[in-house]
Amino acid sequence: MGDAGGPFRGRLRREQRTFEAMLALYCRDLHGGRRGALCPECDELGAYARERLARCPFGPAKPTCKLCPVHCYRPAMRERVRAMMRHAGPRMLLHRPVLALFHLLLDGRRTAPALPRRRDGAASTPRVLPSD
Repeated sequence: MGDAGGPFRGRLRREQRTFEAMLALYCRDLHGGRRGALCPECDELGAYARERLARCPFGPAKPTCKLCPVHCYRPAMRERVRAMMRHAGPRMLLHRPVLALFHLLLDGRRTAPALPRRRDGAASTPRVLPSD
């Protein structure tokens, strides 16, 4: 799964840890994943989410994806994440209560900041990031 936080620090690291904890719970419950190992489908989703988080144009000020004006997830991946969160979200309170409370109370209320400015000084427009 993760590599002890990888390139992320602070709030982004907590967001990554929360996502990976939810993904592990989802995989274990629905795909028979073992503790510390994901099935190939969930591993692919986790790698995709880490890449999107690393490429977020808002950096540490990023809002929750649900409130973000920049939709960087492909529609199919976005639906997979929604399904994973619908299953794992309520269960997080039992399995990872501290991460769940941080997510609900702090991260879930974070609104989108103004879009970052481009180098030429013009305001950026919302766009879909490349899905590679």
